[in-house]
Amino acid sequence: MKAWSAALCAEVSDWPQLTQKSFFGFTALYRGPAIFGLLPRTRSVFHNNSVAFRIDGPARRIRSMIEKDPRVVAFDKNKVRWFTFELSSNADLRDALEYLTCAYEAARKRNKTT
Repeated sequence: MKAWSAALCAEVSDWPQLTQKSFFGFTALYRGPAIFGLLPRTRSVFHNNSVAFRIDGPARRIRSMIEKDPRVVAFDKNKVRWFTFELSSNADLRDALEYLTCAYEAARKRNKTT
């Protein structure tokens, strides 16, 4: 999982307004002041091979994608919608990056409303 997290960190590192911060054994991903993702460094999200992402009120297309994907599990933390994505192979990195991209775009919308 460390290698997958490092690969995802490297992939998103040049996104505009992105900040990476250490956060209790994770790398927290922020767009401006809004957190949108957690990548494990020394501890796991809920499952050993999972990343977490935040999308509040996902659009219909994204909601459908999430609902159809058995690798995605939704949970609420302090009334905020978070999801985990379970990786099982290198091929899952592409989909993990797609979910992080959706969360990154959702963070842009949250920044505009604050």
